[in-house]
Amino acid sequence: MAERGLICVGIALLTFAGGAKLTGEVQKQRDLKRFRAALIGTGNPSQAGEAGSGDPVRGLDTSLWSPERIKAYEESLRKDFGAPLAVLSIPKIGLEVPVLAGTDDLTLNRAVGLIEGTPRPGEVGNAGIAGHRDGFFRGLKDIAVGDAIEVRSLSARHSYVVESIRIVQPEDVWVLDPTSLPVLTLVTCYPFYFIGSAPQRYIVRAVKPDPAVTTESDRIPPEHSSARTRKEASTTQKE
Repeated sequence: MAERGLICVGIALLTFAGGAKLTGEVQKQRDLKRFRAALIGTGNPSQAGEAGSGDPVRGLDTSLWSPERIKAYEESLRKDFGAPLAVLSIPKIGLEVPVLAGTDDLTLNRAVGLIEGTPRPGEVGNAGIAGHRDGFFRGLKDIAVGDAIEVRSLSARHSYVVESIRIVQPEDVWVLDPTSLPVLTLVTCYPFYFIGSAPQRYIVRAVKPDPAVTTESDRIPPEHSSARTRKEASTTQKE
């Protein structure tokens, strides 16, 4: 009887996991379709045809996610967020995820979020995007300098190359300081598998691949510090 009970429990868990992946993929595709529809509305039908279809990801992979994050993602599906601002793709880690505005828990349970006060990807300045370390951004642990990142906004496709990876303290908000050229900064908590509230931040900085537009003034030296405060950088994803 005990053995039969364990088998039943195992089947139930597999069913739940399968259902979570299926439901999540359906919602993810719905979000991407809304993004494509928004692109068509801006007069970019060719861009819209490519959105969400050119990356290696075929389904929502939650194999690296924590059970708590999967549950939180499922609960976030009850809310309608509307069309994403953009779609972030990192082929190296098989990631394709909508970008929403804001970094509150509900938003980051559903997608990744554009940090308030930073420009949108592709615009001049330092665009910050945050994600949970035990959810969409857990794969950042496998990213390396030189890897490609793409952000498809409503106006264009923006290509970046990872320039640096840093582990900083929550108070090191200088990582989001403005820049004179388009820069993309991905932010998540660190260590990735830390139990409880992670004490540090994992920062992936990417720049446009053309070396002609990358100057020393836009590179952050390791010893750089700033008295500026940016609440979102230090409070995002406290887990």
